[in-house]
Amino acid sequence: MLQIDRIDVYYGAIQALCDVSLKVEQGEVVSIIGSNGAGKSTLLRATSGLVRPRQGNIKFCGQEIQSVPADKIVRMGVSQSPEGRRIFTNMSVQENLQMGAFTRKDGEIDSDMSKVMDKFPRVRERLKQSAGTMSGGEQQMLAICRAMMSRPKLLLLDEPSMGLAPNLVTEIFNIIGELHKDGVTILLVEQNAHRALEVANRAYVLETGNIVLEGPGKDLLDDPRVKEAYLGG
Repeated sequence: MLQIDRIDVYYGAIQALCDVSLKVEQGEVVSIIGSNGAGKSTLLRATSGLVRPRQGNIKFCGQEIQSVPADKIVRMGVSQSPEGRRIFTNMSVQENLQMGAFTRKDGEIDSDMSKVMDKFPRVRERLKQSAGTMSGGEQQMLAICRAMMSRPKLLLLDEPSMGLAPNLVTEIFNIIGELHKDGVTILLVEQNAHRALEVANRAYVLETGNIVLEGPGKDLLDDPRVKEAYLGG
């Protein structure tokens, strides 16, 4: 579904990604782990069209998208729940969900909203509430719901557990597991390496803009290098 081939990404003179390649097959959860500043979020931003690679290419469902505007990439079937949630705090929960479907013109938006909220009952309970008054965990659930409203073929999740209490982290990863069972293809960026590798079919380790390890999630959980660097020994 997604094929990233040897991309370089820069912010001005600073190189954020160097010769990065990865793939995501339909129906997989693929996790990207790494420390702060490794380039994880930049990788998702390049995939969703928010930054453009200086070299290399990105293919989604066989079509090159590295030069395609971000809104058209959403229409093609790639949707992102960004780091820090970035919900519309002055809008209601319902209006945030409607914004997630802004590229759609079909008559099934209300039906899809109901289906999405079935997995997120807390979001349903707060439908008329101002999104900015929700807790951090509820806002994260809303950000994922909003991304799902575009009916993505590929869902990009950027640090969904950031800043959440342990019980909410468990809830978020349970939901990711449910979405995977429903057939949603997910590319997950996450600093909680243990959780990210547990849920992943395959995973990549990103260090200072380079892919240094890759393999099945369970194999990387047992890799001594990953244990030492990311799992507390």
